[in-house]
Amino acid sequence: MPARKRPRTYHHGDLREALVAAAIALLEEKGLSGFTLRQCARRAGVSHAAPAHHFATADDLLAEIAARGFERFVAALGKAADQAEGSPLARLEAMGRAYVAFALANPAVYGLMFRLGAGSLASPHLKTASRAAWQQLCDSVAAVLGEKRQSEVNAKAAAVWALVHGTATLLLDRKLPPGIAESMDPAAAILPSLPGLLRPT
Repeated sequence: MPARKRPRTYHHGDLREALVAAAIALLEEKGLSGFTLRQCARRAGVSHAAPAHHFATADDLLAEIAARGFERFVAALGKAADQAEGSPLARLEAMGRAYVAFALANPAVYGLMFRLGAGSLASPHLKTASRAAWQQLCDSVAAVLGEKRQSEVNAKAAAVWALVHGTATLLLDRKLPPGIAESMDPAAAILPSLPGLLRPT
């Protein structure tokens, strides 16, 4: 009698990463609609009960993906700033371009971080990672403004965020008006507006 084929198994730690990878692939293909742990388990090649060892619910898995997205996001923006030459404003503009580039290169994860009901997700990891992204922006805006009250820094940071996030979202949704949408680099046409947002009020 032939030996029975052993089921596919993962060493400790591998299953968690396999589930994260499977979940990202599902998000890229199908979005959040109908997203389940069972689908992720099937994609990862494990039993439908296996994810419970690492993620109690689908939201727990999605929160982990969003947290990792924020960490990659902060790293990408920080790298862009470090590679920019010149003033704090030049560094901030480089971060704005990196923000848009990240959104366009990672629409599923970006959508989870900012757009598609991610406000309902919660985990200590996600909270820490998202706060780090906001702090990175505030620190960069403060460097441009110089010594200002924190309330003013926060207000200006929110204005910068609105411009850059809006640009990324309109690009993803293909909603930019003719002329800008057809340009070679729509972000480059919009982001020069940053200095105006940072003028003293």
